[in-house]
Amino acid sequence: MNLNSLQTKLKQEPLRHFIIFLSVIYWGVVLYYGITYWLPRPQFAIFFVGGGAVIYVFSRLDGGDGTAAEGEHVEEDEPSRIQQLLLVASMVVVVAVSVYLFVTFEELFVTRPITIFEHEYILGAALLLAMFYLTYDGFGLGFLLLVLLTMVYSFYGQYFPGLFSHAGLSFERLIEVSVLDIRGLYGSVTRIVAAWVAPFLLYAGLIRAYGGFDLVKRISIRAAGFMSSGIAQTAVISSMLIGSINGAKSANAAMTGSFTIPLMKESGLPGRTAAAIESVASSGGQVMPPVMGSAAFLMASFLGTSYTDVLIAGMLPALFFYFSVAIAIHFATKRYADDLRIDPETALDNSKSRTDLIVSAVRFGIPFFALVYLLGIANFTVVTSALLTAGLMFATGISIPLIQSMVSQTESVTETLKTVLGQTLDGVTFGAKSLAPIALMIALINVIVDLLNSTGMPGMLALAIISISGGVLIFAAILGMVLSFVMDMGMPTVAAYSIVAILIAPTFVGEFGVPEIAAHYFVFYGAVLSGITPPIAIAVVVTTGIADSDFWLTSLEAIRIGATLYILPIAFLFKPTLVTDGLSLASLLTSVSVLLGIVTLIYGMNFVRRENEPRITNLLVRIIYFGTGATAVIHPDPLVQYGVLATAGILYVIRRFGMRLLLSEGENILSSSD
Repeated sequence: MNLNSLQTKLKQEPLRHFIIFLSVIYWGVVLYYGITYWLPRPQFAIFFVGGGAVIYVFSRLDGGDGTAAEGEHVEEDEPSRIQQLLLVASMVVVVAVSVYLFVTFEELFVTRPITIFEHEYILGAALLLAMFYLTYDGFGLGFLLLVLLTMVYSFYGQYFPGLFSHAGLSFERLIEVSVLDIRGLYGSVTRIVAAWVAPFLLYAGLIRAYGGFDLVKRISIRAAGFMSSGIAQTAVISSMLIGSINGAKSANAAMTGSFTIPLMKESGLPGRTAAAIESVASSGGQVMPPVMGSAAFLMASFLGTSYTDVLIAGMLPALFFYFSVAIAIHFATKRYADDLRIDPETALDNSKSRTDLIVSAVRFGIPFFALVYLLGIANFTVVTSALLTAGLMFATGISIPLIQSMVSQTESVTETLKTVLGQTLDGVTFGAKSLAPIALMIALINVIVDLLNSTGMPGMLALAIISISGGVLIFAAILGMVLSFVMDMGMPTVAAYSIVAILIAPTFVGEFGVPEIAAHYFVFYGAVLSGITPPIAIAVVVTTGIADSDFWLTSLEAIRIGATLYILPIAFLFKPTLVTDGLSLASLLTSVSVLLGIVTLIYGMNFVRRENEPRITNLLVRIIYFGTGATAVIHPDPLVQYGVLATAGILYVIRRFGMRLLLSEGENILSSSD
């Protein structure tokens, strides 16, 4: 270590220690609130957003997160001096206004809810400006533009044409809705995230710090011995387990991609293919029960139903997704089958014994299966399940290594205790750093939703969709998907889903008679899909950086691998039994045609052109396979479903066996003429 790096380390250590201290305090209040509910929920939301801003700013000032797991890809992002000043100024404003709102909460929102003083409008405007900069710093210009456009539309509504014209909100009313009437920044979505979602990010941080990724990596590499695409399937396995808990596509891509992408490249896959596989799997991790990237809890709240109903409804779609991605990955890697290679003996740290691995599996398995049991079987509330799961992760994460140390005596108990306590603090810190930017973004998502509701936008948007689509469901579905892509803007899944659920889902329920849960799953999958859809494609952006590949080539590869994900959500509208009937006989029978359609669709996207086969013929066959597969997935009539599948089957037989018979017959004719 040279002198400069040593000075930098010494300079940063106090700041990192302070961030750890802040994280412990922040989680202490969040967890204590989840146990006692000692504050009104809006007042707790004020603390949640303000505390998130403080942790976010100090984390940015620190540059790196300082808690990178071994082998994990981390890009240092040191803010400039001007950025540092703006970050600190924004934090001071957020903290000052948050303290004012917290202290005067009862007076402002209970004693005089209608009377607002002039200085409070100024404070509200200052808070919004500070939040604008913090979210711009964290999520870029795209999201900030979405917020600003919402503000402009709300203020100047009278100047918009046709359906989208409205009276416009005054400056005072704009600030009231955004900050001062306990909606906006501190509305329902912020409260749900603060109480329900936050503990799961703590759980994810602890999994990371305790070495959960190493266990998943080992399972994945061992799987490579049983199939040619085993290494590539590591991304799917990892994202299923980790992505379900993590509420952000980009974070999931960074966390799991940090070891899956180098591993895939090492095995012989091109960088763009490795990045595409991880981006699709990372986005799809959000649809996997039991947590579904935390969006399941929001969905249960919006629908006014139990979490268990949402969980059961999401099981078949998640299985369809991972089944289709696994097949697509197999085809994608088949082109490089001769070059794929991996030696588990060199790829893994073999210093761990089988006993160590079993202990590690128990360490992570107990909290995970407890989570599944509490949510899916025992029907505990989301908050209780989250708190108990996080508590179990603390307990097993600390106690099991200590017990193992006592039994094996390979390391002193004191040294083991120091190690696990350090890991625990890393996990707590990482969880807080993951939650902080989401807290800021969710607060502004609340502002967007409440302002648009105040202008009557949801109703106008429904009329616009009906008008443009001509009342035809398939056209409305395509338009709804496009709107979901646009509104995502690279946001975490929870934030993206909350917008499309409020603005788009009601159109399909009210105007087309789609069951409510089917409409919500449709827009939810649309929000997830935006992670691999250019030009934003936030998951592809992250994996491209890790793989050092071309963004556009990687995006095209990701679209080909995830093609089914573009078709499957539309099936929820035309075949709602897939999500409304759980695992009933009707849904299982419908699943047969969906699965066959998925296989046909993926085969059409990925089969290799034969030698000397004209390109136009190859393209025509691909179109037939894709069209018949998509029709089988979407169309509600069983006769049509199996009719198109039969067509695809006949085409396959002709191409597979007909050409072979034709060649054999030709050889016979030539031999007889001789």
